[in-house]
Amino acid sequence: MRIGVPKEIKTHESRVGLTPASVRELVVHGHQVIVQKNAGSEIDLSDDQYHKVGATVVDTVEEVFASAEMIVKVKEPQPSEFALLREGQILFAYLHLAPDPKQAQALMESGCVAIAYETVTDQYGGLPLLAPMSEVAGRMSIQAGAHTLEMNQGGRGMLLGGVSGVPAARVVIIGGGVVGTNAARVAMGMEAHVTVLDKSIHRLQQLDYQYGSRLNTIFSTVDALEEHVTTADLVIGAVLVPGAATPKLVCREIVGRMCRGAVLVDVAIDQGGCFATSKPTTFADPIYTLDGVVHYCVSNMPGAVARTATFALNNATLPFVLAFADKGYKKALREDDHLRNGLNVCHGRLTHEAVALDLGEPYVAAVDVPQLKY
Repeated sequence: MRIGVPKEIKTHESRVGLTPASVRELVVHGHQVIVQKNAGSEIDLSDDQYHKVGATVVDTVEEVFASAEMIVKVKEPQPSEFALLREGQILFAYLHLAPDPKQAQALMESGCVAIAYETVTDQYGGLPLLAPMSEVAGRMSIQAGAHTLEMNQGGRGMLLGGVSGVPAARVVIIGGGVVGTNAARVAMGMEAHVTVLDKSIHRLQQLDYQYGSRLNTIFSTVDALEEHVTTADLVIGAVLVPGAATPKLVCREIVGRMCRGAVLVDVAIDQGGCFATSKPTTFADPIYTLDGVVHYCVSNMPGAVARTATFALNNATLPFVLAFADKGYKKALREDDHLRNGLNVCHGRLTHEAVALDLGEPYVAAVDVPQLKY
């Protein structure tokens, strides 16, 4: 199979879909890899490194899309890339379609086969291709929040861990999954006062057993959210509904009652965000202040640590890329229910139920798509 790796063009996005090590694995399996010039140069993965492991390096993104049967990216295709997709071409990337009807429409019109990293599942009920970036984003959320709490960022002027004789900052994390757990670990390490809210008693028990008295675990209700968010110095939004738009758990009235200079970091912004006042930002202009509360809503947070994130992502995605390349997408999807859960768009049809529901479009189960039938 011919596999294409374009350079990411989203603002301040330096990750790359395949590392040279991943390319070497694909070449050993008999596949051809076409990499756009300078695709990994910003994270010290040179064109020469790709060339040495057998990749073909080309000058333009048009050459990559025209040559490849499968495109492996990190972030969703940008508007300038929509027209480059074609009927039957495989797109493997983070897509986050539920809050992005324009992208969904463009993918359907292209006739491509779009598999979203964020909805591929595993036998443990997890999301194996989302997990590594959730781990990175969770840890980064505290780093970003701590910086945003500084006075020159518009924050309250607080040090997360406080100092002798001065209380630590109150950090509230909404959601106890991969993002929330990693955020809690870092916040506790910085000696903040940390509270996690979640609707799963089982998950709260796991966190309580793991961290004991260092972590406050609270069952999430409207009352609990109101009480803890309005008194917090830093709130991390870490809620995920696979494939679907994130529910708006914190309304504007609650945000308006927070302390002046408190900070909201919405890690769920890729799926629409869990604060009513959230809107996507970029690393070029990451924060804004509304009702006296500073919002950090960068939609590709792991891009700030692009080298670490790229290697973590490739560790997770490579087996799936190999499955598509070795078997072809039809056989790979038929044989693996978990991989099939990643299929969002196929030959003009929406094939993920939660995505279709949020977009108000017809849903067609993957097994009912004519091109996937035996």
